[in-house]
Amino acid sequence: MTDNTRNTVEQAQAEGKYIRTIKSFVKREGRLTKGQQKALDQFWPTMGLEHKQGLVDFKTVFGNDNPVVLEIGFGMGASLVEMAKNAPDKNFVGIEVHLPGVGACLSSADEAGVTNLRLYNHDAIEILRDCIADESLTTVQLFFPDPWHKTRHHKRRIVQQAFVESLRTKLKMGGVFHMATDWENYSEHMIEVMDSTDTFSNIASKINSDANKTNVFVERPDSRPLTKFEQRGHRLGHGVWDIMFERVK
Repeated sequence: MTDNTRNTVEQAQAEGKYIRTIKSFVKREGRLTKGQQKALDQFWPTMGLEHKQGLVDFKTVFGNDNPVVLEIGFGMGASLVEMAKNAPDKNFVGIEVHLPGVGACLSSADEAGVTNLRLYNHDAIEILRDCIADESLTTVQLFFPDPWHKTRHHKRRIVQQAFVESLRTKLKMGGVFHMATDWENYSEHMIEVMDSTDTFSNIASKINSDANKTNVFVERPDSRPLTKFEQRGHRLGHGVWDIMFERVK
């Protein structure tokens, strides 16, 4: 979106006109528990980041120059908090539109004593566009996004060429886009989209064993915690596909 287009949209919205814009999510707002509200009241001032703040300097935000990992759609935040706790030498930024999830994540972070984590409660597309500096991220994580499993809804999937290009500019050279899904069809879609660009390279061939060089997927890395959702899926025989591509251009 150009500045002129953005100004036109904002002007129209200010005049009360409805303008349809692309979103990376479907808003599903739920009730906040008392604990979630308390966590928001207590910890958002120090751990929260606002879209209206615009472009952020992570060195200033975290007080160090450690690598930055961005996760899009962290749900209730349990695995994100665990990752941040296990990697104090990295900084983590989470984006989630579901406010109860943000409250739960803040509460979990406080209980775990995590200080290397900041959160956005906003649309990821707009945060990437307006708040994340080019070549400022070492990793982008997208775990179990909405699969939009009906064929007529596939166009709503967040992993599309335009989205991947927006990520590319934010990742450092050699930075990694790590995806995971429990829908095989979506995993195939992810591979197809990523293979359609020459700016990313699948790192599966680098880290898989010699016997699995042709496998386009990777084993779940230890850095991605096994969630309760996954554990239940494994018991039921459901598959999970991890995909990792690095920026090469």
